[in-house]
Amino acid sequence: MVRVVVPSPLRTLGQVPAEVALEVKGPVTQRTILDALESKYPALCGTIRDHVTKKRRALVRFYACSEDLSNEPMDAPLPEAVAKGEEPYLIVASIAGG
Repeated sequence: MVRVVVPSPLRTLGQVPAEVALEVKGPVTQRTILDALESKYPALCGTIRDHVTKKRRALVRFYACSEDLSNEPMDAPLPEAVAKGEEPYLIVASIAGG
């Protein structure tokens, strides 16, 4: 099981707990995690990634094992600790303002 931490605004929107355990089929990548998350919580479709391009929304960041993975390829394997559920995959809502 892969652990995913969801930011507060998306928890409210999708009726999602703060941390979700997901069964990911195939290699554990950012794409397979987000596919599993959106499959389990359809209300999140389009909130984290664009509906059509599947690219990350501008104010959403991804982290794992203290590394910013936001600009990494979506199909790159994630660290073993994430794949084993020892470390969570973090979805973070960025803060913008002036």
